[in-house]
Amino acid sequence: MTRLRMIFLMAALAGSTWGQGTLLPDASFQGIGAGSAPDLPSQHTGGTPAPDTTFQHIGVTADLPVFYAEVKQTVTFPGSWLAASGRNFTEWRSATRQIVFDHLLAEPPRASFQPVTLAEEDRGSYTARKVVFNLNGWSRVLGYLLVPKGEGPFPAVLLLHDHGARFDIGKEKMVRPLQVDPARLQAAEEWVRGGYGGRFVGDELARRGYLCLAVDALNWGDRGGAGKEGQQALASNLFNLGISLAGLVAWEDLAALRFLSSLPEADTTRIAAIGHSFGSYRAWQLAALSEKIRAAVCICWMAGRMELMVPGNNLTKGQSSYTTLHPGLTRLLDYPDVASLACPRALLFFNGEDDHLFPQPAARAAFDKMRRIWEEQGAGDRLVTRFWPGGHQFSREMQEAAFDWLDGQLGRR
Repeated sequence: MTRLRMIFLMAALAGSTWGQGTLLPDASFQGIGAGSAPDLPSQHTGGTPAPDTTFQHIGVTADLPVFYAEVKQTVTFPGSWLAASGRNFTEWRSATRQIVFDHLLAEPPRASFQPVTLAEEDRGSYTARKVVFNLNGWSRVLGYLLVPKGEGPFPAVLLLHDHGARFDIGKEKMVRPLQVDPARLQAAEEWVRGGYGGRFVGDELARRGYLCLAVDALNWGDRGGAGKEGQQALASNLFNLGISLAGLVAWEDLAALRFLSSLPEADTTRIAAIGHSFGSYRAWQLAALSEKIRAAVCICWMAGRMELMVPGNNLTKGQSSYTTLHPGLTRLLDYPDVASLACPRALLFFNGEDDHLFPQPAARAAFDKMRRIWEEQGAGDRLVTRFWPGGHQFSREMQEAAFDWLDGQLGRR
């Protein structure tokens, strides 16, 4: 363990109040319930106060511990660059990236890709392919690869699908599926009408000349099986196997990036990641973990973690939150701290003004934190943050602005 990493960990432990207990000053039962314990005869005389007989009679409300506000006050993110003032940014980034890798838990065994093309479809200016390859030593997967016509190599984009509580489709949320049953095609078309302005992001990028790859995350599409109700049990079972669902997603996204980079059609100096919602989280996380990503488009998934840890927010409901939960990392780093490992490379963040999953104050707190870091590093022009009218969506107008920005970052103007 490097000295810098040790400093971060010691700081986190020093700031923690776990195990110290909380002394209740009165009979309020930590704000839950009304009234107090019944009066008891005092065993003390001469002005000596009676012992405190109050106790906690409700421990959980709205799925949060009743003391969650007190716990939040102990979460100070000591590993943040903004808490490491005066240190070398490059050294902080290297050490902190390794800390994040450590919190992903065990990496699946790597394997040679051994790709095979199963089918092709001519889509005018580009070709759609069904390809299978070894994502790792445990999983051989089916992906969609969109290859522009003409002379390559081409700028490349890794397409990272959303969560959406819909699991029968994954990669099909980003690429119009080919040679599938009518029900799956209908599901994909309905999905993009609902959240993507009626078009497939990957196909639109391929028309612009980008090489595009989309793969299912575990539990989606061809890799499904647990669905919505089983995702929490899946996460628990992976923990009991010594790995995590969120960590597995991250490791597999890194493997998909390596596969995309290995293709002869890919310009390895011009690779981007793009995603909406859960796909956005995956996009900025991938940019933070790999220097291969030159730019990332991140739509509707960025906020301060503590701003989301309030009753009723989706993050507090279990289930889908396990796809982004790296055990223990919260004691060191906030979401924008992790994203800032990508600095000074180019990142774009859009959020809906009326996004109920990522309310404006929560998103703005994260945007402001990242802005400080990018500007400190003289790269403020490489960070774009913007609120758009509407909710949790990637509308056509947002897409056009994001794609034009991406063209500029990857030299396609």
